[in-house]
Amino acid sequence: MRLAITGLQVSFGDRRVVDLAELAIAEAEIVGLAGESGSGKSMTTLAVLGLANTVGARVDGSIRLDGTELTGLSQREMRAVRGRRIAAIFQSPALAFSPVFRVGSVVHRALRLHGMTKAEAAAAAQRAMRQVLLPPGLLDRYPSQLSGGQLQRVAIALALALRAEVLLADEPTSALDVTVQAEVLELLRDLRDQQGMSVLFISHDLAVVAELCDRVAIMQDGRIVEQGPTGQVVTAPASPYTAGLLAAVTRLGAGGGR
Repeated sequence: MRLAITGLQVSFGDRRVVDLAELAIAEAEIVGLAGESGSGKSMTTLAVLGLANTVGARVDGSIRLDGTELTGLSQREMRAVRGRRIAAIFQSPALAFSPVFRVGSVVHRALRLHGMTKAEAAAAAQRAMRQVLLPPGLLDRYPSQLSGGQLQRVAIALALALRAEVLLADEPTSALDVTVQAEVLELLRDLRDQQGMSVLFISHDLAVVAELCDRVAIMQDGRIVEQGPTGQVVTAPASPYTAGLLAAVTRLGAGGGR
């Protein structure tokens, strides 16, 4: 497995917010982590990125990337992993870009921090922009001059330029309109199919998860209550909680399956 999480616990003092027995993502696989707000999905993301301590949480358990244990690494060691091997995109891509700097300067700086020369960073950024079907000229603009969908694509382009092996996508489409959402989902499929990237897609929207993901894990109160092939979970849920989430999707008229 490319990313294997076992016995993961994330706690704030005596309060445990994540108690995840097992979650794994294979190479070139998209796995959904679904559940309601507050179920522990985003804290799981921060734990994998080695950032849970920045919000005061304690992390125990095992997070292994291609067999290498990440839990317990120093911040210096994690910086070599974060971005370069494990990248992340979030619900509000504008937060990843300073409004006072051009988009390209942020991208180039990230690439330089991971060892690229100025020329290598410029070439890698332009190449990645074309891969996500954006004109490289957008790198010369400020974040406010790009749409939310364009900024999300730039964030994905940065992961591509760094040649990340795993992409953590935390609610990356929930702030986008339906048309742009479909474009971003198609891009994530392309990353899986053409680049062999593994994706953990975190969402409260089971309809989107059903459309995109190969497998899905359902999270409730910090624990995974059900996981398996997406088609199986959404058509014959074993957990009453999953059934309730699916019923809510149906009531909203947003069904879907894969």
